[in-house]
Amino acid sequence: MTEPTRTATQHAFIALAPPDHAKNELAHALSPAYAAHPDLRWNRIEDWHITLAFLGELPVQAVQRLRSPLAALAAARPPLELALLGGGHFDERVLWSGIEGDLDQLHELAEAVRARVRDCDVTSAERPLRPHLTLARARRYDNVSVAAAAACLDGFSGRPWQTERLHLVGSTVRGHSGPRRYEDIDAWTFDTGQRRPDPKPPQAAVHEHRDGSGSAMLPARPHVP
Repeated sequence: MTEPTRTATQHAFIALAPPDHAKNELAHALSPAYAAHPDLRWNRIEDWHITLAFLGELPVQAVQRLRSPLAALAAARPPLELALLGGGHFDERVLWSGIEGDLDQLHELAEAVRARVRDCDVTSAERPLRPHLTLARARRYDNVSVAAAAACLDGFSGRPWQTERLHLVGSTVRGHSGPRRYEDIDAWTFDTGQRRPDPKPPQAAVHEHRDGSGSAMLPARPHVP
């Protein structure tokens, strides 16, 4: 049998991933939404991630250049303490869960990651970081299910967890049959021997505000890989 030709490009991004216990807590809170809205395009739990830098479609050689700088970056930085918090939506099309905890340090980490990417002469989308987990997307004809599913996460607050690794993630390229799937190209452990900065009061990274009419006033929409 002839082996399929390997693509010369790779869809990639750099991210953090919640541990299994945190994802299981959120999946349990989502149980009513899973049952009530089966037609949403639900992301697989193993694909949940917090994107720090979206790289898009890159030559494989460019992706490989990132390995050593990202390994050194992770080895020099302490873990962060984060937690999953509530839920919301972007334009009634994308369902997400928010992030709280060491958000200042999370933004610093994202900027450090993006600086390493620039140093490697790799072009990436310089969008503002709005930490969240993408959970599901609406189908073209559906304008109500995402908002209803987000309501199922009202009051949800997950237990804090520490980031373990920095992930360089690859996925299927556009045009691939079936839903996009993600897998680690590589991952590097943070320096657990370093002392974490004194924590500040938790802040929610992504949340909805409502005006007097009860309508949602959504934050600026980020790219959602």
